[in-house]
Amino acid sequence: MTKISGIYAASMSVLNSDLSLNVEKTILHAEKLIDQGCHGTAIFGSTGQAQLISISEKIKLLNVLSESKYKDKHIIGTGLNSLNETINFMKIAVSLNFKNFLIMPPAYYNYQDSDVINFYSKIIDTIPQSQIILYNFEKLCGYKFSIKCVENLVKKFPEQIIGVKDSSYNLFENLSIENFSVMPGSESKLLRGLEKGCSGIITATCNATAQLARKVYDDYQNDKEKSLNQKLIDVRNSFEKYNLISALHTLFSIDDKIYENLLPPLSLLNETDKKNLIQNLKDLNFETKSQLAA
Repeated sequence: MTKISGIYAASMSVLNSDLSLNVEKTILHAEKLIDQGCHGTAIFGSTGQAQLISISEKIKLLNVLSESKYKDKHIIGTGLNSLNETINFMKIAVSLNFKNFLIMPPAYYNYQDSDVINFYSKIIDTIPQSQIILYNFEKLCGYKFSIKCVENLVKKFPEQIIGVKDSSYNLFENLSIENFSVMPGSESKLLRGLEKGCSGIITATCNATAQLARKVYDDYQNDKEKSLNQKLIDVRNSFEKYNLISALHTLFSIDDKIYENLLPPLSLLNETDKKNLIQNLKDLNFETKSQLAA
């Protein structure tokens, strides 16, 4: 299996005014994040409004993304509750030579570790060539991975279960599996995670912090002074005062109004919160002008 490591952005989806997916701009956004320093992106994660975007639009994007110069740098999120729809979507992605997937257990229902293992087993038994990053985010799906569950999944599927995005933060300081990627979902956990043996991060706010997060990552790898880590944490904390998707789209819409488009029930920040976010970032000497504006 191929271990994932580095700075990954949970890339934003760009929508047209009619709320259809703008495939070209969504891909351009992701590619520019890589140009800015990300090792790769996660397409159709929660930040990319995956649960709200139609399967047909996702498939259309995959077809175009398969021709991207950075094709191998993208992790494909499924963002689907249905097991059969997840499998069918992955089959199409695999046919386009994508292999890395970010998959969260289904939301809404209550279940145990054994049920989660069964869920991933059904996927892997059908698509054994897939490589899966588990998505641990109890706040969104209602389930939190235990260390034992992850260990059992890796033991059962050592070639297919290659990592975990830990947005519940109960794993990144305590889980250690050889040749397995543990990636917290926040820049504030980047340096601490690296010190604990983590492989990097996959985060929403790397849409804005790509260069800064990459510098902190590289400084750690090169054993240099970690002088920018606190600034990175402070910037993340500024965003965390609000819904991250709303805050990111509000920030990016300053330079490109297409980012104003969000699928309900999501919305932009109100004017007071927008002003406060921008002021907080300015106080941190963090560049607020989007470098990704088309």
